[in-house]
Amino acid sequence: MWTPPAGPTVVPVNKNHLALLATDDWRNVLRDLIFPFAFKGAEPSDLGDDAIEVGPGPGLTTDLLLARIQRLTAIELDADLADALSARTDPARVTVVHGDATAMPFEAGRFSGAACFTMLHHVPDAAGQDRLFTEVCRVLRPGGVFIASDSVANDELAAFHEDDIYNPVDPATLEARLYRAGFDRVGVRVVPDRAWAVRAFKPA
Repeated sequence: MWTPPAGPTVVPVNKNHLALLATDDWRNVLRDLIFPFAFKGAEPSDLGDDAIEVGPGPGLTTDLLLARIQRLTAIELDADLADALSARTDPARVTVVHGDATAMPFEAGRFSGAACFTMLHHVPDAAGQDRLFTEVCRVLRPGGVFIASDSVANDELAAFHEDDIYNPVDPATLEARLYRAGFDRVGVRVVPDRAWAVRAFKPA
């Protein structure tokens, strides 16, 4: 399990980036571009009746998911972000857990679906990303779907992540990595130089 060292030396998201993630402009990008791309050919309701979101950050993605599904658990590494999201969401519909998605505190087969948006590049190494994929597969019910999306590496985004963790996933590696993590029926779509989205299923 990757655990950040104590103290201020680890800054998973820099202040400018974190501020952007809470803006109406970013909400609009998520609503109008990222969600339609990630869910192309599917519906958020395909996540089922008890889904998990990995790495919600300030929770704009959580808000958009809750407009479409009834029940959601969100696991967030940053304690302050987890506390803030918990304070502003309905506990009858959202359970926010402060925890590490590479070693989740949930039993196997707990969730009907899983989602992850624009956060995998904040996992500091490929091994950690692979542990996250394995954990997502473990906590899904048989037949459960994992839907994820993130940006493709580019210099502009790298500059924006100054003093920040920036470890973008190469979409060309995703299919093999998700099969190794235990998934089946893996489908990857890429907008060149922009973004990727993936849908994968835990074997029934």
